[in-house]
Amino acid sequence: MNSIKSESTRSRKGRGAVSNTDSRYSEHRRETMDDGWLVNESADSRVPTIVHRDTSRTIVATNRSPDVPFDQSINPYRGCEHGCIYCFARPTHAYLDLSPGLDFETRLFYKPDAARLFLAALSRPGYRCRVIALGTNTDPYQPIERRFGVMRSILEVCAHTRHPIGITTKSSRIEKDLDLLQDLARDNLVSVSISVTTLDTTLARKLEPRASAPGRRLQAIERLAVAGIPVSVSVAPVIPVLTDPEMETIMAEAAARGAGSAGYILLRLPREVKDLFKEWLREHYPHRAGHIMSVIRQSRQGRENDAAFGRRRRGTGVFAELVAKRFRLAARRLELDGGPPGLNSQSFRRPGAQMGLDL
Repeated sequence: MNSIKSESTRSRKGRGAVSNTDSRYSEHRRETMDDGWLVNESADSRVPTIVHRDTSRTIVATNRSPDVPFDQSINPYRGCEHGCIYCFARPTHAYLDLSPGLDFETRLFYKPDAARLFLAALSRPGYRCRVIALGTNTDPYQPIERRFGVMRSILEVCAHTRHPIGITTKSSRIEKDLDLLQDLARDNLVSVSISVTTLDTTLARKLEPRASAPGRRLQAIERLAVAGIPVSVSVAPVIPVLTDPEMETIMAEAAARGAGSAGYILLRLPREVKDLFKEWLREHYPHRAGHIMSVIRQSRQGRENDAAFGRRRRGTGVFAELVAKRFRLAARRLELDGGPPGLNSQSFRRPGAQMGLDL
């Protein structure tokens, strides 16, 4: 293993990851070391966002995971500028020979041909209409959506073909597409889940630095509900000790603004995310880091991550069971336990050649 000095492991303003750990597929590995020359480096040094074209030839991904309620999804972007330190999608950047650390939130990829590829997939004779999920990997409404509009182009295809879609986001930018969402909602073709991790703005700025502020997400829930769009709140991830005390308050605030259902996911730390999260804890919450990681291990079969289906989203053990019970009680009390609505797959219109030309 070749070792060279990497950048200082200090937080960057507006970024979540503290460092830029190498891809696990890289030929070389970098190790951070302090040789005395980094003392005066600014902790607020900025890392620019660089956006590349993604030349993928397909757009609809499929999965067979038994613990998620969908089997098709679309990711308009690779990487995510929101910079959430806990994001379980970070390790996917290693497939691009990039770091799951800072690269994941600063080296982004957009799919300019998303609408055309989506139409092509829907046009295939054997295609069977089923709900397509967006936002299950990286956020479709991250800041670069304002520039590239890939998510809106996908929604336009859904509106033309009357295809059902489920959206998960932590961005108020979704309000820009209210016109298309209302059109889809009239035929029961869309549901939205707004993710709220914490109501503490100071914590949110460190935890998910470029996502919408917690208050704006609650406002987005209200505006979607008023517009007649089915909306739920996702308390995700629930981070032991750090955010779990807020679960009931988040649910209550969301219910007061019109959320119709709720869900939660216990923090997951797959692959490189484990070390990135621990590094983040040491930087921002050093006195609580040991306690937080101890409870995480208690909830993950004694490990820092448990990827087993049926356990990865909820965890096991006393703490995980307590969180599950608290969630059930709060959901019942707040009338958030009905689950999201089933969407309509009967209105789907297979696209023809002319529709492809129009778009």
